[in-house]
Amino acid sequence: MYFETLGDFFAMGGYASYVWSAFGITFASMLILLFVSIRRGKALLEDVQAKVERQARIDAAKNLENTL
Repeated sequence: MYFETLGDFFAMGGYASYVWSAFGITFASMLILLFVSIRRGKALLEDVQAKVERQARIDAAKNLENTL
């Protein structure tokens, strides 16, 4: 589909509200998904790190009990 002017392109042959709202909703949804995924990934990494540190403290405490 060819448009003679930039205004015609943005008007999309009378379907501009549908076309541009679809692009906007899709772009916004993908940005939200990206930010939520990054935040959950960071939270997961922090949770794993806390569990590893806790297990290390438990193992260190067990080693101290064995020396007494």
